[in-house]
Amino acid sequence: MAELPAYKKFFENLSGAGKAIGVLTSGGDAQGMNAAVRAVVRMGIYVEAKVYFIYEGYQGMVDGGDNIVEVSWESVSSILQVGGTVIGSARCKEFRTREGRLKAAFNLIQRGITNLCVIGGDGSLTGANLFREEWSGLLEELAQSGKIEEEAVKKYVYLNIVGMVGSIDNDFCGTDMTIGTDSALHRIIEVVDAIMTTAQSHQRTFVLEVMGRHCGYLALVSALACGADWVFIPEYPPEEGWEDQMCVKLSENRARKKRLNIIIVAEGAIDSHNKPITSEKVKDLVVQQLGFDTRVTILGHVQRGGTPSAFDRILASRMGVEAVLALLEATPDTPACVVSLSGNQAVRLPLMECVQMTQEVQKAMDERKFCEAVRLRGRSFENNLNTYKLLSHRKPDTELPKTNFNVAVLNVGAPAAGMNAAVRSAVRVGITEGHNMFAVIDGFEGFANGQIKEISWGDVGGWTGQGGSLLGTKRTLPAKYLEKIADQMRTNNINALMVIGGFEAYESCLQLTEARARFEEFCIPICVLPATISNNVPGTDLSIGADTALNAIVETCDRIKQSASGTKRRVFIIETMGGYCGYLANMGGLAAGADAAYIFEEKFDIRELQANVEHLTEKMKTSIQRGLVLRNENSNENYTTDFIYQLYSEEGKGVFDCRKNVLGHMQQGGAPSPFDRNFGTKVSAKAVQWISKKLRETYRRGKVFANTEDSVCLLGMRRRNLIFQPVVELKDQADFVHRIPKEQWWLKLRPLMKILAKYKTSYDVSDSGQLEHVARHSPKEAETGAI
Repeated sequence: MAELPAYKKFFENLSGAGKAIGVLTSGGDAQGMNAAVRAVVRMGIYVEAKVYFIYEGYQGMVDGGDNIVEVSWESVSSILQVGGTVIGSARCKEFRTREGRLKAAFNLIQRGITNLCVIGGDGSLTGANLFREEWSGLLEELAQSGKIEEEAVKKYVYLNIVGMVGSIDNDFCGTDMTIGTDSALHRIIEVVDAIMTTAQSHQRTFVLEVMGRHCGYLALVSALACGADWVFIPEYPPEEGWEDQMCVKLSENRARKKRLNIIIVAEGAIDSHNKPITSEKVKDLVVQQLGFDTRVTILGHVQRGGTPSAFDRILASRMGVEAVLALLEATPDTPACVVSLSGNQAVRLPLMECVQMTQEVQKAMDERKFCEAVRLRGRSFENNLNTYKLLSHRKPDTELPKTNFNVAVLNVGAPAAGMNAAVRSAVRVGITEGHNMFAVIDGFEGFANGQIKEISWGDVGGWTGQGGSLLGTKRTLPAKYLEKIADQMRTNNINALMVIGGFEAYESCLQLTEARARFEEFCIPICVLPATISNNVPGTDLSIGADTALNAIVETCDRIKQSASGTKRRVFIIETMGGYCGYLANMGGLAAGADAAYIFEEKFDIRELQANVEHLTEKMKTSIQRGLVLRNENSNENYTTDFIYQLYSEEGKGVFDCRKNVLGHMQQGGAPSPFDRNFGTKVSAKAVQWISKKLRETYRRGKVFANTEDSVCLLGMRRRNLIFQPVVELKDQADFVHRIPKEQWWLKLRPLMKILAKYKTSYDVSDSGQLEHVARHSPKEAETGAI
């Protein structure tokens, strides 16, 4: 395996030798908990610590005995794709008493466990913190009663605790996403997409009730992801007179030839007087006032079930490894921390600060300070709400500003799921800002041929859930059509351009910038939105469409692995797309539990291939039954998928047999994932607001003239924020031969996959580690950059 620089090796000075780590899941279960448990166990064993399962949550800790068991590497094999939690979860009244915690402390001391990794909600984590605070007192009490020696009190004097939030509600302040939320959204969107077809057939209204007793995140994001007509959430109750407003909106939508209405209700939805709003109440209202054929669907525990999404598996694996690092680095003075996600970064936050802020949200709602509750939920939640309000309800023409600017939207490159959500968002936000919106059919080729038409609010209804590109897209770059495109821009008086696509979209905008000296028509604000399954655009950590492709890969890998159950030992060689970019192979490998992932960015030779085969052969001699090897399509021109398949087949003779699969274009198809719908919608809305600002700044003497570098930007997600970057400045960051960025953040996660696959490697911890404080943001901040 390729080595990282020596200064990045962490395990030489961060050893877990002599330490014991206990891992438990507590409270309600969530998809992805098993991925977190697997990561904690394997990382713990990797740093030479002993790792124990604590079955049935705190109840198992109190009961002791067979509920606390030391585990091995193989104990967590094949649990990555399983929903729920294999170590069980239970709510425990006894642990709330001091007697219960005394028993728990005794059971941990018997096994030398002084490091706890707790995966659960705020109640579970609060309990863990109390346990930590009482720890030394509990040991004193056990010593006085003669249950443990005085020596043990001195030896195990501190208890370290790290939390990971496993909750489908995403109701924990301080983290953008909790483990299980993305998978729950997958379940909801699957149901909504299915309901939409039947509702359309019968012109029905459907009221969907989703989970979220105290938090409206699931309801809000699913409403954003499916373009629901109305949403009820506890943090933002409707205004007085909402009944009439909702009915007017529903009937207006029907009048615009919309054949269905979707209303989403969080189970904890309330009105402005804190009175519950139930799905039945909403249904009765629609039937009585409008006479629409209306049905209620309560999703219930379906949302907790099923396999975890790719996002949740990667999130949980990253969190699990980070949690072990946090435990190893903990000192007696370190407060109990929770490992969480901010943008694209793993961060550590003081547990009680997060719990306190979470409780403040409930307090604000009880006191009917709803704006405060939304603010406390964080930038991401507030941004979701603002975007939903912007897109869901069309203001009357009389209330709209009129700018007379013409803004064109087009797709360039290969189709990617989520492009249509981005186009819908751009059109609707553009109309709200007062612009005339134009759609260009079939990319720059269509532009040159005059395939351009004005597009209205209603034209993009129902686009969020559609895969591919409804506008049509071509890989053709504008260079050979510059004159024709300039003519069309002049003819249609196009004042701004939004280009949604992959590396071609970025290159196209560079060409337009360079052609400004010859064609004044290109001296307008231009914005690029990265949308490609390959995730190979410079200037952004994530592209629209990559999450959907990743889920397609992971689901297929699960099925392929399952196809071998009951047979002899088998290794699968799977080829993924991505051009020269290894993102899909690497992240797919991490999410599917692969043994190796071959990518172009990390050179490999025959010796490494041989070492991988030997490593896999050794693993197969244990209880492990299946192996998974991913290869990016362009990772090496000589070590092809066939070559690797034949090598593994020959070298594995007598131990395992081999099969190969080329996944192909199935990675590009399918309905967009909730993440891609949401991401596409939000970044597109932000891009149009930037275009509006630039149009106002560059409008002089009756025309738009923008020729500065910062008037052609790419909107990318960088670490924790969305940032507009001039395309010219990104030239130095791009490898144009292989069409990939020169530096890619996800390469830092390569060692993670190797560690979890039992390789000895080095892991860069320069990004992790520092305990931060929970950020309390001002309302202004919600507009500046968080997704």
